[in-house]
Amino acid sequence: MSPTSTLRVFVTDDEAPARRKLLRFLSQETNVVLVGEATNGRDTIALVPETKPDLLFLDIQMLGMNGFEVVEALEKIFLPRIVFVTAHDECAIRALEIHAFGYLLKPFDQARFSKVLADARRQMEKDRRGELKVSLRELLKEVRPLCQPRLLVEENGRGTLIALNQIDWAEADRNYITLHIGAQAYTVRGTIERIEEKVDSERFLRINRSSLVRIDFIRELQKWTHGEYQVLLQSGQALMWTRRYLDRHSELLCKL
Repeated sequence: MSPTSTLRVFVTDDEAPARRKLLRFLSQETNVVLVGEATNGRDTIALVPETKPDLLFLDIQMLGMNGFEVVEALEKIFLPRIVFVTAHDECAIRALEIHAFGYLLKPFDQARFSKVLADARRQMEKDRRGELKVSLRELLKEVRPLCQPRLLVEENGRGTLIALNQIDWAEADRNYITLHIGAQAYTVRGTIERIEEKVDSERFLRINRSSLVRIDFIRELQKWTHGEYQVLLQSGQALMWTRRYLDRHSELLCKL
C-alpha cells in the first residue's frame, strides 16, 4: 500500500472517551476513511467482515471478549491489519514488540498515534505476503496465558493488580464487592455483574444474587430445602445456590 492510498479504518474500544479520541485523531490524518466502530468484541466480529477495513484499532481489555479473542474469531472470517490499544502495559507489550505489532498505550497523544498509523501503512505490503496470519498465531500463543482479566484494587494506599481468574469467590454488598483470594480479602466499588462479565464463564459459577465462586474452589454440594443447594467451599465457607441460578452449570448437579 502506497503512502497516498486511502486507508480504511475500523475502531473498537469499550471506553467512550478513548474511542472518541481515536476518532478525533483519525479525522486529522490524510488519506484515511473511517468505515466503522464498535464498543465490544461481538459487534466487531459482525461488522469487520462487512466493512472490510485495511486496519483495525482494537482495545485489548474489554468486557466479554478481549481483543485477542476477537482476533482469533476474525482469523477465520476476515482479518485486517491490527493495532492493539491498551491501558495495561504489563499485558503482552513485550510480545507485541517482538512480533512487530503496532500498539497504542493509553494515554497516547497525536504524535504517537500518527507514528503508529504510519508504521501500519508500511506493514500492509507484508500482510499481502501472508505474513500477518503467521505472526498473529505466534503472538496469540504467547499472550494467551499473560492476558487474564485484571482488576486494580487499593489497600493501605497501594494499588495491586489482581488476576480475576484467581479469585476464590466474590460477594456483593450494595455498591461494593469483596474479592476473596486465599487468606486475603479485597473490597472494591462495583457490581457482581461486572465481575461476572470479566471472568471465564467455564470456571466460575454465579450461585445467587450476590455470590460468584470459582468452580474448582467448591468442596461439596449438599441438597437443601425448596430445591436449593448449600455450597461448601474449600475455605469452609457455606453459601446458598438458589433456584433462580440452578440452570447455570447444571451439570454439577448430576454428580449428586
